[in-house]
Amino acid sequence: MHPPRILLGVNIDHIATLRQARGTRYPDPVQAALQAEEAGADGITVHLREDRRHIQPRDVRLLAEVLNTRMNLEMAVTEEMLALAEEIRPAHVCLVPEKREELTTEGGLDVVGGFPAIAEACRRLGAAGCEVSLFIDPEPGQIEAAVKAGAPVIELHTGTYAELAGGAARREHARLSAAVEMALDLGLVVNAGHGLNYHNVEAIAAIPGLHELNIGHAIIARALFVGLKEAVVDMKRLIIAGQEAGFVASLEEHDHHHDDPDDSEAG
Repeated sequence: MHPPRILLGVNIDHIATLRQARGTRYPDPVQAALQAEEAGADGITVHLREDRRHIQPRDVRLLAEVLNTRMNLEMAVTEEMLALAEEIRPAHVCLVPEKREELTTEGGLDVVGGFPAIAEACRRLGAAGCEVSLFIDPEPGQIEAAVKAGAPVIELHTGTYAELAGGAARREHARLSAAVEMALDLGLVVNAGHGLNYHNVEAIAAIPGLHELNIGHAIIARALFVGLKEAVVDMKRLIIAGQEAGFVASLEEHDHHHDDPDDSEAG
C-alpha cells in the first residue's frame, strides 16, 4: 500500500525577522502564512522566542484566528510560553531548546536531562487540547524519554545532516533512518526539520514513515527570487519526489529479499 503523503509545514519566522529589522508593519507574516497555504502548505510553523527577535505574540494570536490549515507553535519550556499556549490552544506545539545567544536552534531538546519539566509541559499542553511534539536529536535515549514524557509526536533534528557531506552525511542519514524506525515501533508520529533546503530535502523525504517536514529559511530565501507561492510549490514537488523514490527503493528491497530466501535467512 502506498504511504500517506508527507506533509509540509512552512516556517514563516524570517518574514518577521525582516519586519523586525526596521520595526515596521511589513512584511506581514500573517499575509505570508495565507499565501503559503494557498500554495499548498499543510501547516504553518512559528517559533515565538523569549527575546521576540522575530515572531511576536500578536502574530501568534492573529494566526490562530485566520489560518485555514493549522498552526505549529514552537516554544521553549517556560511558564510564560506554556501559559500563552494554554490561552491560544494551537493545534500543535513543538517544544524546543532555546538559548538567547544562538542564531538558530542548535540541537535537540534534552528530554532525559529535563524530564520532569518536559513531562509536566506535555501534560498541561495535552490537557489544553494541543498535540505535543518534542524536537530531539536522533538518539535512542531521547526517543524513549519522549515516549515516557507523554509526547505523541517527535520532530527529529536534521541540522547535523544538513551540515555534512559525503560519508559523514550518509552515516547521519542512516542514524536518522534508524531513529524514525525506532520511534514508529514505539508508536510515535515522526516529523523532521532544521537545515533542510532544495538540495538535501529529497534524501530526507525518502526515509520511510516520516509524517511531516518543517522548513522555513530555505523557502523564504528562495521566495526573494521566485515569490513565496512558487517557493512553496517547488519544495513540495521535491518532497513528493523524494518520498516516491524512497517508496520505490523499499519495494525493490522487499522484492529482493522475497526472491532470495537465503538472503532473508542470513538476515
